[in-house]
Amino acid sequence: MCVEKLQKILLALTLGIAMMLAASGSIKAAFLLQLGIMVILILSGLTGFCYITKVLSTAFPSCNNEEKK
Repeated sequence: MCVEKLQKILLALTLGIAMMLAASGSIKAAFLLQLGIMVILILSGLTGFCYITKVLSTAFPSCNNEEKK
């Protein structure tokens, strides 16, 4: 498993948790979780730096390294 794929899986899981929170009536928690995800994605898009990718890359290889093999 490489960092970029793992990041997308974790993003999908986090959005699923936000949906579950909203469906169970915890609207405030779902809103805060979704807002946090939006801030991270906007900062990543504007700066090109993603904190989550940096943290995950300490334990998992990059997908670019796997494609070269």
